[in-house]
Amino acid sequence: MKRALSIFIGVLISAGAFAQSDPNLGIIPAPVSITRANGNFVLDKTTILINQSIDGAKISDLLNAFMVTKAGFSLREAKVTQPNLKSILLTSSGADKLPAEGYTIKVTPNQMIITGNGAGLFYAVQSVMQMMPEKVADKISIPAVTINDYPRFSYRGTMLDVSRHFFPISFIKKYLDQLAYYKINTFHWHLTDDQGWRLEIKKYPKLTTVGSVRNGSTIGRYPGTGNYLTEVKGFYTQNEAKEIVKYAAERYITVIPEIELPGHASAAIAAYPALSAFPDRDTFVSDKTAWAGSRKGKQVQQTWGVFDDIFVPSENTFTVLNDVLDEVIAIFPSKYIHIGGDEAPKNYWKESPFCQALMKEKGLKDEHELQSYFIQRIEKHVNGKGRSIIGWDEILEGGLAPNATVMSWRGEEGGIAAAQQNHDVIMTPGSMGLYIDHQQSESPDEPTTIGGLAPYQKIYAYDPIPKVLTADQRKYIKGVQANMWTEYIKTTNKIENHAFPRLMALSEIAWSQVDRKDLKNFTEDRLPVHLARLDKMGVNYWVPTPIGQSNKPLNGGEFTIDLKVPVIDGKIYYSLDSSRPSENAFLYTAPIKVIIPKGEKRVLKTIVIAPSGKRSVTTETLLNNGAPEVKAEAKK
Repeated sequence: MKRALSIFIGVLISAGAFAQSDPNLGIIPAPVSITRANGNFVLDKTTILINQSIDGAKISDLLNAFMVTKAGFSLREAKVTQPNLKSILLTSSGADKLPAEGYTIKVTPNQMIITGNGAGLFYAVQSVMQMMPEKVADKISIPAVTINDYPRFSYRGTMLDVSRHFFPISFIKKYLDQLAYYKINTFHWHLTDDQGWRLEIKKYPKLTTVGSVRNGSTIGRYPGTGNYLTEVKGFYTQNEAKEIVKYAAERYITVIPEIELPGHASAAIAAYPALSAFPDRDTFVSDKTAWAGSRKGKQVQQTWGVFDDIFVPSENTFTVLNDVLDEVIAIFPSKYIHIGGDEAPKNYWKESPFCQALMKEKGLKDEHELQSYFIQRIEKHVNGKGRSIIGWDEILEGGLAPNATVMSWRGEEGGIAAAQQNHDVIMTPGSMGLYIDHQQSESPDEPTTIGGLAPYQKIYAYDPIPKVLTADQRKYIKGVQANMWTEYIKTTNKIENHAFPRLMALSEIAWSQVDRKDLKNFTEDRLPVHLARLDKMGVNYWVPTPIGQSNKPLNGGEFTIDLKVPVIDGKIYYSLDSSRPSENAFLYTAPIKVIIPKGEKRVLKTIVIAPSGKRSVTTETLLNNGAPEVKAEAKK
């Protein structure tokens, strides 16, 4: 355990001193309540660390390891308080009266009392580490304060797709460290899809020997401009998956595996063609699709989209899938097993004599009811193993499986319908910014994505509980999740760029009470400190554009440009001569006055450069004092 926590501690170093005036003390997500008192607790080498909590030993190690990194010294550990010595006390006394995952922190001039059990105590220490300012003369001065905190939602999740592109175990662990720091407690692992099967299944080895390898990938946005003509491969052994489950559990994160069915099954069908309604039919490849290697037989898909070849609902298929799920359940102790259920075209089922005969035999009126039959067969097996299924909102079609939880991604409608039917719901609508593979600004500097616009401010503004639900129905909204699909994300650097700071915004809507949300405080006071921390760690976060810059044209003859740097110790450079700004442009140090003659316009271009050298996208603001529009000449 100490070794695991020593690895984790590397990500817990706060950057820069937080603003003492910040009502949230630099903590993300914002606590339920923070009450200031008089005085300060001065932490120094004489301070002792006392653990009187039921399960606080590993958390005591975590806090002390943080102190070594933060202050350059460790705290002497003791079992009881000692006269005339300041102390930090970890205790579970009274924690049983706190809400689930809740904690309290009470700071007086002589003592810091941290109260909680399990996850609550762990989250309390995350908050303590976030609220600590930099040391001055080997002392850290922490304001006297009482913090009472607990989460709004029990499910606070993020999904990572490793099927379209494979990412190493070392990165998954690094990612989990960040999730834990922001009190995100669920990691949804999308392990199978058309473009790759990523989990070892011992009974069916071809799922990885065949299904984990594709010969190439589309270049650029679908349908693409060509093919990379290079293999994409990789899978996690069962031991590696267990290692991730254990690593996550030490950080109070539940790993939910996803095995896609009945659609998004091309990789599995390439491995075992009998899982298809038409096992002898070649995988359909459009003439417009650039392809690498053979087009004959069943192939792992090389491009993105939705494909007709889905699992056939035969007894053989159910036997295979039940065997697969048995191995998955043995690896992952999570309550939920995610079974996908989205984007399952019915064309092959409509063409299949077997499927049509099955529908007649079972009294099913259409293919949507056949999908419901499929899902309910799987649910019965999963329930028999003591687990529950969760699926994308298409599992509502044809009738919802009795005990299923719905993950609402196509807007909020599916979640609303499920809650009205008394089913648990996780809200994850792409329309509300929760698809974090979408682009983060409208700058042409943004990397290629599937499309969409999801700045962190859009996520921050979202309330996961739809207002149309009654008070009784709202209790079925169990949480919220952000999803990262990786069709256009090939590297770990790009994952980090898409994840941060958006996962910080997610953490606040998942944990904090609605009345505690404050976008200005989040953006201007807390986020700059947290981004500076990521900057020091070498995390490839998306550097925000200058705070206060308009993304819409401004009209007039005189402007005062008042900007704020979004990262502690970062710099803003700007130009007004249409050139692309860099370190060679003007350095912004104070509000600037721009005067524009009548009938002319200027374009303010800015870039933010973080201390590490990471750069924001270029942002442009048109400053227009009645300049005539220039119409493009018509082509002759």
